[in-house]
Amino acid sequence: MTPSLTQLVEQKLSGIAKLLVRWERKSEVLLRVELAKNTKHHNKGNIFYAEANLDLSPKIIRIEETNEDIHTAVDCLRDRLKKEVSKYKDKLADH
Repeated sequence: MTPSLTQLVEQKLSGIAKLLVRWERKSEVLLRVELAKNTKHHNKGNIFYAEANLDLSPKIIRIEETNEDIHTAVDCLRDRLKKEVSKYKDKLADH
């Protein structure tokens, strides 16, 4: 990863930290992000792959996104990750 991509990922995914305060008090929260260029032979052009694994004890949230633009893939990844964390947080609040 280039320094600009690292900065982009940190900037885009930093907003999720507000949603994770509940789990940070109890235990460590781990977010792993993987960015890659997809090499499947049937795709034409550059296809980029972004994956996030968020470890919230006891649940692990895993999101994958593919797109022709790496920045768009990271944006979609962020949006889906926020949605899944909010949904899980609401589910726990209902119980």
